[in-house]
Amino acid sequence: MTRLTDLARRRMLALGALGLTFGLRAPLDAAAGPARRSDDDDARWAIDYGAATDPALARACRLLVLEPHHPRPIAPLRGTGSSLLGYVSFGEIERSRPYFPGLEKAGALGPANPNWPDARLVDLRHPAWRAAVIDQLVPAILALGYDGIFIDTMDNAEAMERQDPVANKGMIAAGAALIGAVRTRFPKIRIMLNRGYAVLPDVAPKLDYVLGEAMASRWNFAAKRYEMLSDDDWEWQAARLRVAKARNPALKVMTLDYWDQADVDHVRSLYARERRAGFRPYVATLALDRLWPEPTR
Repeated sequence: MTRLTDLARRRMLALGALGLTFGLRAPLDAAAGPARRSDDDDARWAIDYGAATDPALARACRLLVLEPHHPRPIAPLRGTGSSLLGYVSFGEIERSRPYFPGLEKAGALGPANPNWPDARLVDLRHPAWRAAVIDQLVPAILALGYDGIFIDTMDNAEAMERQDPVANKGMIAAGAALIGAVRTRFPKIRIMLNRGYAVLPDVAPKLDYVLGEAMASRWNFAAKRYEMLSDDDWEWQAARLRVAKARNPALKVMTLDYWDQADVDHVRSLYARERRAGFRPYVATLALDRLWPEPTR
């Protein structure tokens, strides 16, 4: 398997750190009925954190999430009418980021991520973090030509508050308030939230997209293989995504599944399952370091 990018490894480790338990289920039946297609289903979306994004595949996407810190022009990756979103972590930051020292000095950083020691959890309640997001992080991404942001690691707010309800009281509310503040400051940008189910009911009206990551499948680090999740695990996420959609009917609900791309029939079945639920799917490998076109029918 391709060596994982830092972002991909950290994000999946973070999902495990939240205490999410997944059961196994049998592979999907590729012929389990026709997929329900939305009006703009042919407008594909994808994520690529790699530094060498394929321009032809990129331009075929209506929505594309990229790592904005690669030193490259993004104009060749933009298709007609497409939106490009830059990745930004709201729940933790790496020591290598230029704004890390100032936030550490201000006391806005919490402990290290136990699964990723070079990343520190952030205190979402701290005014220095709020100022950094609104005045530095988001403007820097927009200045590169991106149409908006992809917010990651917001699940940290819930994990921290559950771990220590006293010391971390108000972390979830602060996360929701931060997203609201970004929308107020940048009313015309596109905003996509990855999971963040504790804040999602409050912020759904402020979002353009929400992502259900690892909906039906994931990478098992212990067994070193891809595996299906249980129907109950899938429904847990789907129910929360539906609630968000009810709160904001204009919200576009995306899903991200992980699977070996050589297993074409199974990849097709993952796309079909998410479409039958009315979601907009993308299936990739865990590395998330290149674009994978949907298998042709």
